[in-house]
Amino acid sequence: MRTFSVVTIAFIMAFLSSGSTIFAQDSKPEVYEKIHIPHKKPIPYPYTREADVMWTKTIWRMIDLREKMNLPLFFPTKPIGERMSLISLLFYGIDNEGLQTYDPYKGVDEFKVPMSKEDLERQMDNVPKDVQVADTTGQMVTKHISGERKMDQIKKILVKEKWFFDKNYSTMEVRILGLCPIRVYPREIKGAANQDEENAEMLLKEVCWIYYPEARSLLASHPVYNTFNDAQQISFDDLFVQRRFSSYIYAESNVYDNRRVEEYTAGLETLLESDRIKESIMNTEHDLWEY
Repeated sequence: MRTFSVVTIAFIMAFLSSGSTIFAQDSKPEVYEKIHIPHKKPIPYPYTREADVMWTKTIWRMIDLREKMNLPLFFPTKPIGERMSLISLLFYGIDNEGLQTYDPYKGVDEFKVPMSKEDLERQMDNVPKDVQVADTTGQMVTKHISGERKMDQIKKILVKEKWFFDKNYSTMEVRILGLCPIRVYPREIKGAANQDEENAEMLLKEVCWIYYPEARSLLASHPVYNTFNDAQQISFDDLFVQRRFSSYIYAESNVYDNRRVEEYTAGLETLLESDRIKESIMNTEHDLWEY
């Protein structure tokens, strides 16, 4: 009996000493291991037959990342530990996970023309260039500047989605097809120094298209910051599937070759037209219900 007790005590001491060694290696241990989101898989969509689709409409939706509701997608501007913004996560997937990008101008947004890494860097203005700067004597000299991704200029996301009515469930469903980061930056005037960005003309440039089904695994395994409770985080995929973002309708499929709403409206009429399109989708759902 005594021998058993000695062995037991020795085993416990060895276990405690090994545990202290583990914690010594990790200077800041977590209270618990976060395994839910990192190991999460995207929830598969239910199978939809073509014969069950009674109505469909393609919608392009604009998300302004600077809106209050969309700030969890916009921040942090630089990764902080496991926290990443949507843009940082997408570029991480492009650089490290083999996430494919598609040309926003060739083949429009049909995900048919893949982009090379060089084309993507040019879209992000990440190219070396020579600029004229003044040296210590006041003389203008040529200085070679290496390129840098203008990540802070991506302030909007264009979303392509498909709305359809499934008569098998008598419900209106929506599937996101693609995401397109958009740079918002001031127009550069040649020869002008110290330009006022607040009063400068702002340009919008589509960077690339990302096919959403190809990005779901990446988006499902990274959390979105919850302002109210750190223990109740959701993934980026959950955020999009559950429609937890603010946006307005940018364009709809129509006979005019998918022209943008702002091409035939202006000012407040653009927002009213966006609301009209949204309301028409809701009315279509009510009209197609079967009792």
